[in-house]
Amino acid sequence: MARLDETVDAVFEPWRGRPRVDRTAALVSNLADYGFVWVVLAVVKGRRRGQGRRRAVVSLGTAGVSSLVVVRAAKSVVERQRPEEQLEVRVRTPTSNSFPSGHTLAAFATAVVLPDSNPEMAAYVGFAGAVAASRVHLRAHHPSDVLGGAAIGAALGLLLRPVVNVLAPGSRRRSRRTKGMGPEGYVLKRL
Repeated sequence: MARLDETVDAVFEPWRGRPRVDRTAALVSNLADYGFVWVVLAVVKGRRRGQGRRRAVVSLGTAGVSSLVVVRAAKSVVERQRPEEQLEVRVRTPTSNSFPSGHTLAAFATAVVLPDSNPEMAAYVGFAGAVAASRVHLRAHHPSDVLGGAAIGAALGLLLRPVVNVLAPGSRRRSRRTKGMGPEGYVLKRL
């Protein structure tokens, strides 16, 4: 594990100390702090009454509470020390144990549970990956803490998604295509 951490950390090292990169990493980390970005996304998704709002609230609540429980349990069992030197940037100073990365775990769990479509999920998982990278860049976590958080968070999200689907089956978006307007229907319509 130490070798993995050293190898990955060496990849990040040339980027540390560059003001723009450091500020970007701090911004991404701060957006994920206490699930801020996920709350904003859920509010946007739930702006209209109905199934979409219910699904956004249930998704966010389920992912948030489950992530918190799993992170606290894992941190109490593993009790790993954080990296000794952290970058001097404006982020909340972590006080808990290092494994797993709570920011990363919560980000991946929510990125899997909250979206309603594959493109949405790809965007959310991409942001979760940015959160993971920011935590390593800032030296808030060892790379293996982040990899563990991503794996546990994604697995948790996959376990929670069917539960959310039962509790709040999301809105069924109507297709803009008329029945029979597939490739064959298009040809018939044109004739």
